[in-house]
Amino acid sequence: MALRSEEHLILFPFLAQGHIIPFMALARVLEQRTGYTITFVNTSLNIRAARTAFPSTTKIRFAELPFDSSDHGLPPNSENTDALSFPLIGRLLEVTLTLRPAFEQLISDIIAQDGRRPLCIISDFFFGWTVDVAKSFGIFHSMFISSGAYGTAVYFSLWLHLPHSKTNAEEFPLPDFPEPVSIHRSQLSNHLSAADGTDRWSLFLQPQLSSCLRSDAILFNTVAELDGFGLKYFREKMGDGKVWPIGPISSILKTEVHRRKEPAMRVDVCIEWLNQHPPASVLYISFGSMNTLSASQMMELAIGLEESGKPFIWVIRPPLGQDINGESSSEWLPEGYEERMKERKRGILIHRWAPQLEILSHKSTGAFLSHCGWNSTVESLTRGVPMIGWPLSGEQFYNSQMLEEVMGVSVEIARSNRSEIHHGHVVAMIEMVMGDTEKRKDMTNKSQRVKEMFDAAVREEEGFQGSSLRALDGFINAAAISTTTMAD
Repeated sequence: MALRSEEHLILFPFLAQGHIIPFMALARVLEQRTGYTITFVNTSLNIRAARTAFPSTTKIRFAELPFDSSDHGLPPNSENTDALSFPLIGRLLEVTLTLRPAFEQLISDIIAQDGRRPLCIISDFFFGWTVDVAKSFGIFHSMFISSGAYGTAVYFSLWLHLPHSKTNAEEFPLPDFPEPVSIHRSQLSNHLSAADGTDRWSLFLQPQLSSCLRSDAILFNTVAELDGFGLKYFREKMGDGKVWPIGPISSILKTEVHRRKEPAMRVDVCIEWLNQHPPASVLYISFGSMNTLSASQMMELAIGLEESGKPFIWVIRPPLGQDINGESSSEWLPEGYEERMKERKRGILIHRWAPQLEILSHKSTGAFLSHCGWNSTVESLTRGVPMIGWPLSGEQFYNSQMLEEVMGVSVEIARSNRSEIHHGHVVAMIEMVMGDTEKRKDMTNKSQRVKEMFDAAVREEEGFQGSSLRALDGFINAAAISTTTMAD
């Protein structure tokens, strides 16, 4: 079907780095593949930061929604989860509902300026209310979920049905899955574990997630060949032809969108250190931008890393109960630890931010100890790096489950920042994954096969188009057909 070049797409991510970055990559992919007008929507401070991530040649437009965090009981200039403690993140979620009038006015202004409706609004799943906004204007609507389908499916099922609140059992089934799936209470975040339908998290999330399932489409940053079970859940909820696995977005783009945070260690210094170590010998450790360990877990991990004898790079943040974006202190580590690791060339501690993509791409990196956030998971698997899972919140627990039980590319070392862990266990797990073991060989082989599946999904050459590219083109055509039908 021939599509008009003047089509207009609206993209609106949630106010968090882990959501904004994949949306920026999607915006660039859509710009490159369609030539359509793209408007990227967010609050002012997030838009200012996002502008710097795009090349000067981009024609992507940026729309700022007025938002003053101080008006909502948040610290000044708090327009992103990166700047907030966990309790305040819940408040930020709630107050994003106040963005609706400004977003409606933006859509009205775009229609007046263009003389026609946009082709599609693509929003974040935390903004389920945008489904009704799109329907009120007669615009095709899609969610873009930057996570995997299985982890998201479990997350939706748990929040929509709260099955754990109806039983005292340690393990319980999910009530709405196409095939039996059981979840253990240790796989619940603190706020989900306490949820009963009347708490603030339930009151916000349940309407948003329910609205998502009424969207015209849903895009996932995943690969059909790897994530079929999770995709089946959403297809049964929403119907055929509405669920589109289009990942990994960053691989379609070929180059990563520039990250808004500058690493604490220069890339060249980090690469020089990695160059001094044999292939697949270095363990990389990072728990993402919004997660941290307890003080006791941090201490046991540090001791275990030293006793393992394996070189490592550890992106370290203050422990639970401290300001996660604050300065780190030596009191949370064994005495003289950082200096000792540096002198022996055994380990580097990078405080807060690291050049993660460059580290994972280096031949010396042999494994990634991760919180199993989907962005980090994709960055690891697209480079064929096996993982050690330590999920801490959200859908990370279910990503970790799939990585270990289905893909075979990870083993779980611990779960949440509530669990006890001993340094001896850390040593044993590192040896299993990085020592001369059958488990290492098996995980390495499976990681390479997963990498090849990711590569194939976004490959485009004469006579061949990968599954994710076919899905992306199919989605665009579905939006155009629906828009034509609406107009008629």
